[in-house]
Amino acid sequence: MTVDKRKVLSLEDRIPKIKEHRKRKANRRLIFLISLFFLLIILVIYFQSPLSHVANIKVEGNESVPDLSIIQESGLEKGDNIWKLDRKKIVQKLEEHQEIKEAKVKVGFPNTAVLEVVEYDTIAYVSTGTEFHPILENGLIVNHPEGEVPVSAPILSNFKENQILEEMAKELKKLPPEIVNVISEIHYTPKKTDKYHITLYMNDGYEVTATILSFSEKMIHYPSFVSQLDPKVKGVIDLEVGSFFKAYEPGEENGEGDGQEE
Repeated sequence: MTVDKRKVLSLEDRIPKIKEHRKRKANRRLIFLISLFFLLIILVIYFQSPLSHVANIKVEGNESVPDLSIIQESGLEKGDNIWKLDRKKIVQKLEEHQEIKEAKVKVGFPNTAVLEVVEYDTIAYVSTGTEFHPILENGLIVNHPEGEVPVSAPILSNFKENQILEEMAKELKKLPPEIVNVISEIHYTPKKTDKYHITLYMNDGYEVTATILSFSEKMIHYPSFVSQLDPKVKGVIDLEVGSFFKAYEPGEENGEGDGQEE
C-alpha cells in the first residue's frame, strides 16, 4: 500500500505553522494576564492612595447661594472616598435648602467632586422697612436679606409667607420679564368679597387692581391695554372682572386719593 507523498509533505508544512499559531496565541494570553495583573496593582495603589479621596470640591450653577453654604449643606468633606460618596443623600440634603430646586453630584478625575445646583428664580422682593428679602418662585421668603433690590424687581407689601404669597409667586412666574419689570409695587389689599385682591403701582404711572387668581391671565394683556390709553392721563386699570380704566380725579394723582375700589 503506497502513501500519497503530497499528503505527507502537506502535513509536514502545516506542523510548523500550527506551532507558530499556538505560540502567538500563548504569548497574547500571557501579555493579557501580565497587563491585567499590573492593572490590578495600579488600582490597589490608587484606592489606597490620596488620589482616591476628595481633594477639591467645586460648585456650579449657583448665583445667590454662596459656594461655602452649598458645600456645608451637602455634608461633603475633603478626604471622603470619592468612589463611596452617597450621591442620593447629598442631593437630598442640597434640595432641602430653600433656595435650591435641583442638585446633582459628579466626579471629576482624579479626585474632584462637583456639586451642580439649580436655584429657584427670584420673583420679587418683600420690604421689612430697612431690608429687602427675595421672594422665590415657590413662594418662600429668603432668610438672608439683600442690601439693594434690582430696579426691575417688584416690591411686595403686606404679604405673609403663606398660600396667598405662594399663589402670587406662581402668577408672577407665568408672566414674561418685560411685564414683570413694569411693576413697581404689589400691595396685598384683601376685601370681604375677595381675599386675593391686590393693588399694583406701575413704573409707567398707572395703578392696577386685580385678583391673584386671574392675575397672569389678565396682566398678560397689560401692554396692549395701556397702548390704547392717553399716556398723559393716569388712573386706575381694573382687571378684577373685566378690563376698564378710570382716570384719577384731581387730587388723586399717584394714588394720593381714593384711586382704588373698596
